[in-house]
Amino acid sequence: MNLKSTLAIAAALCLGATAAAAQTAPAKPAAAKKAVAKKAEAEPIPASAEQLAAAERVYYGTYDCEFGKTAHVATLPKYPGYAEVKSGNRTWLMKPVASSTGAIRLEDIKGQYLVLQIANKSMLFDTKSGQRVLDGCMNAEQKAVSASLAKQ
Repeated sequence: MNLKSTLAIAAALCLGATAAAAQTAPAKPAAAKKAVAKKAEAEPIPASAEQLAAAERVYYGTYDCEFGKTAHVATLPKYPGYAEVKSGNRTWLMKPVASSTGAIRLEDIKGQYLVLQIANKSMLFDTKSGQRVLDGCMNAEQKAVSASLAKQ
C-alpha cells in the first residue's frame, strides 16, 4: 500500500468516527438550554470603589439622538454602581468604567454593547458588529456643553 492510499483510509476512518459520534450524541433538552440562558443572565458582581466613582460621573437622564431616536440612562437601586440603558424596546445593564481620557464607558455586562459618554455627546456601539447603534445622543447637560462649544 502506498502513502496516498494509507492517508485516504485514515481520513475516511476519522470522518466515519466523527459522523458516528455526532449521530449518537444526545440532543440537549430545551430545559437545559433555558437553564444555560438563565445562568448567563446572572446577577452582576458587586461594584468596586472605582466603578462606584465612575457611576457618579455618568450623565443620567433622557437623551435625544440622531434620526429621532431616544435613549434613557438610569441608576438601579437594586444594583448600586450599575446603569440601565433603554432605547426603543431594548434594555441593557451596564457597568460604568472611567477611561484614561476622561470619557465614561458603560459596558454591557453581557459584553456586546458599549456606551461612550463625552462632555458633549454619547454613542451606543455594538462591539461585535463594530457598528454604532445610536449616535449624537445628548441629555440636558451635554446639550448645554455643546451650545457653549458652538459659541466659542
